[in-house]
Amino acid sequence: MKKIVGVRFKKPGKIYFFDPEDLEINMGDKVIVETAMGEEFGEVVINKRELPEEKIANPLKKVVRIATEQDLKNMEKYKSKEPEAFKICEEKIKKHKLEMNLTDVEYKFDGSKILFYFTADGRIDFRELVKELASIFKTRIELRQIGVRDEVRRIGGNGVCGRELCCCSFLGNFETVSIKMAKEQNISLNPSKISGNCGRLMCCLKYEQEAYSDKIKRLPRIGAIVKTEDGEGVVDSVEILKEKLKVKFKDGEEYFYKKYDAKDVKIIKNGAVNNKMNPEEAEHLKELKELEKLEKMDNKNNTEDI
Repeated sequence: MKKIVGVRFKKPGKIYFFDPEDLEINMGDKVIVETAMGEEFGEVVINKRELPEEKIANPLKKVVRIATEQDLKNMEKYKSKEPEAFKICEEKIKKHKLEMNLTDVEYKFDGSKILFYFTADGRIDFRELVKELASIFKTRIELRQIGVRDEVRRIGGNGVCGRELCCCSFLGNFETVSIKMAKEQNISLNPSKISGNCGRLMCCLKYEQEAYSDKIKRLPRIGAIVKTEDGEGVVDSVEILKEKLKVKFKDGEEYFYKKYDAKDVKIIKNGAVNNKMNPEEAEHLKELKELEKLEKMDNKNNTEDI
């Protein structure tokens, strides 16, 4: 077992584990921690506790100290300089005619480095820009390209549900979302209906997927031949979460329908997976596959080494 505390650097943002050693650390404390990028300022969001070593992916780095009054003053001092740094960087981007969109600026708590976050369609040669910014600010400069999901997280906003975006309120990590999830949840494959403010597939498609996947394994597919208390019939539709089936029966030349709980029917022959779609659905699927591809690229580019 290893002692850990959970620290977050941005809100919302991913929580990382650190070794508290013998420090008396409480929830909400501001701390200075050791990372691959030097010392960083963060907030304790998980109290000191023990975890099995197999649940800790990487060797634990240490909490250096609880943030001092001077650390907090420095943090406020450099935070107040960020708007001006943003303005200067935008001017220099225009001067160098770079095809990039500056989204955020972040000073390290001790002023030893400034990070400029930007989005761009491809790779950007910003070496001359970095040199000029370093000569202006007299400190280390890092330009970091981020994906559109991270851009929207930093800008903020509301989703189609009317609530604040999940990525701006509680989501620590961006998990991969796929077209398969929308299909299994019987959601329209229209990109305008299942894309978020970032233009990628909505994160909330992931929330109920585990429940859907579990139920789909046990339920008959549309077209399955099933045995019911009223005889054999064909599954016409499935209410996955309620585990209810609408079964079609033939009575002479007429058809009639009846609903059953899935537990009350027996599958005789399961239906085939239905991949047929009309031209409009096929076009939507093509667009969604492009979004899925872009999302995978975003996730690859946004891997952070802490």
